[in-house]
Amino acid sequence: MDNLTHSLVGAVLGQMGLKTKTGLAMPTLIIAANLPDIDAACLLWLTGEEHLGFRRGITHGPIAMLVLPVLLWAAMLAFDRWQTRRGKRPAGRLPIDKGWLLALAYIGCFSHPALDWLNNYGIRLLEPFSSRWFYGDTIFIIDLWIWIALGVSLWLSLRRERGGVANWQRPAWIGFTAVCAYIFANGLITGAAERTTAAALDAGGQRDALVVASPPPLAFWQRDIFWRTADRYGSGSFTPGVGGTLDIGGAPRGMDDPRLAAWVSNNPDARALLFWARMPVVQADGDGIVLRDQRFMDPRIGDRFAVRLTAPGPASGAE
Repeated sequence: MDNLTHSLVGAVLGQMGLKTKTGLAMPTLIIAANLPDIDAACLLWLTGEEHLGFRRGITHGPIAMLVLPVLLWAAMLAFDRWQTRRGKRPAGRLPIDKGWLLALAYIGCFSHPALDWLNNYGIRLLEPFSSRWFYGDTIFIIDLWIWIALGVSLWLSLRRERGGVANWQRPAWIGFTAVCAYIFANGLITGAAERTTAAALDAGGQRDALVVASPPPLAFWQRDIFWRTADRYGSGSFTPGVGGTLDIGGAPRGMDDPRLAAWVSNNPDARALLFWARMPVVQADGDGIVLRDQRFMDPRIGDRFAVRLTAPGPASGAE
């Protein structure tokens, strides 16, 4: 998910009452909720599509989930001591409870991969022990409705707290519960879309197809459908209670293009895209080919997830 969502989740967790457990609770929760995205620094030194082979990997895996909270905990303790020595520690800050501070660092960090798993971009939850990608296919990577629910509940909770209203945590709890219910409902929609599509494909002769039901932005009740078999791929749409469209015939995936293996071997962008791609396809393009992922071929995306390959060997790079 985007970092605004991660930050709002950390803040709402604090307003649910966790910020009363120790000093520096709120900043710890918000920072921890974003901390695994330190791998975004790879964008500063990786070119083209190489970042696809690095993002959502080692910093989202089990070792990072054990180590990152401890590092943040140590940094927050050091910050509190530094402010105390300088006489700058806010008088109203609660005393530091080391146990609770560490627990909140873990809670915030664990919330990050849990949210990232929900979309169809992918996350390697077991890195470095396994490079397998996991996908929830439940929530679009930037969800306006989650922003609204978390943002409004956070604002109401803070407003009640500043006004001295008892049980100021209630709006945060309501917002958190509403978002959990929203995620659950979206999971049911995705499941229904994938089952319905798989049945239609089987009936149409496209057996053993991988089906991905991807939530579009804003219209959370709809699903963009992508399917592929060993040699063909197609798309469609699904809306609960309405049905949808489905291209059962599909088109050749092009992954058997004899030029692909040799050209990919000399192109780091292409190797990274293939490592990340869940539904790779190859399209002819003049004297070369374009490697794409079927999930991200919407014209509005452009060529952000595409690599053009040409002979000989070394490719022209990512478009």
